[in-house]
Amino acid sequence: MQIKSPFLLLEINKFEFVFAVAEKRTENVDFNIIFKLNVPIENIEKNNIVNVENSFENLRNNIYSIEKKFNTTFKEIIILIDDFDITYNNLTGFLKLNGSQLDKKKITYILNSLKSSIDEHENKFILHIFNSKFSLDKKKLENLPLGLFGDFYTHELSFSLINKNDYKNLENIIKKCNLRIRKVVLKNFIKGVDLISLKNAETFFKIEIMMNNTKLIFFENSALKFSQNFNFGTDIIMNDITKVLSLKKDYIRKFLSENVLIKQYNDQEYLEKKYFGDENFRKIKKKIIYDIVSARIQEIAEIILFKNINIFSLIQKKTPIFISVEDELSLSSFKEIYETSFSKNNTFALEFMKKQDTKDVFHKAMNTVHFGWKKEAVPIVQTKKSIIARFFDLIFS
Repeated sequence: MQIKSPFLLLEINKFEFVFAVAEKRTENVDFNIIFKLNVPIENIEKNNIVNVENSFENLRNNIYSIEKKFNTTFKEIIILIDDFDITYNNLTGFLKLNGSQLDKKKITYILNSLKSSIDEHENKFILHIFNSKFSLDKKKLENLPLGLFGDFYTHELSFSLINKNDYKNLENIIKKCNLRIRKVVLKNFIKGVDLISLKNAETFFKIEIMMNNTKLIFFENSALKFSQNFNFGTDIIMNDITKVLSLKKDYIRKFLSENVLIKQYNDQEYLEKKYFGDENFRKIKKKIIYDIVSARIQEIAEIILFKNINIFSLIQKKTPIFISVEDELSLSSFKEIYETSFSKNNTFALEFMKKQDTKDVFHKAMNTVHFGWKKEAVPIVQTKKSIIARFFDLIFS
């Protein structure tokens, strides 16, 4: 098979490589994902790229087979990274204007100062830079206020950073595959961009609860400001039930598949004999199951959101919270408890959503890399231009 203008994408996470091939549609400037391949790899410990090198042959062989399939030779690759050691830095620059006009030179001074603060950390490489906030004389603005007069200007940039050695190792691995990196993007960033287009919300929390881990993403003014991974998921709830009741997980799941937990269980409602399988029947109150689940989900909500010191200054009652639960049984059985716990009894706006489709994420990544993102200050590409020069190329083009 041969296609016109194919593009190669690769997601790297702790458990697998996910390859994708995109094709530019002829009728418009959009892209279409025409191929996807999931390849399991050994669990990447400590969330760093060094461990990926152990799977180099696997990576190279799969790229070669994809090239054969599409009768092409790829020259570059777009990489999405997930579950790696990413840090975030939000810095604000200030400038006294004393009634003068804000121009390019003055903004360049602020940006150079902010970037110098990041460059002092020699072990970090910048993946993304976002324009978070602009303010002129304490008035928040949507766009860069070039040409306006004022007394005091503030400009906030949000940096997404990866360990510099991790980036160099990744670059070296890709080079050995006879490819160059067009861009490395954070999957959390792309998911947020996709969510913005779906929900028309620019400031929000996104929580993804999976079987064994959970992710928290925070966007403000369409800029990725923070993300955090937690090493627990819905399995911890099931484990609590089986441990307290001394009942096999399969029997618990059978009960949940036929019942939605409710708060109104009375003390005379017991788990029916059919849910004990080959185990001896015991009187177990259904209310106990509800109480176990409720206590654990409330604790999860507190750890992720309401008592998380990392986002203490970010969480506001007006900020939407989007939540997805991978295990459909957990969601259908405990939805009321999730809703109560994560909305703090309707204090916070909560909306459930389906897990974002991998193809949709790749599609959004392709379009974002190709056309740029409205709040990303610098498209991080392999170019000889300075970061500040690239910043102004994007703003003033």
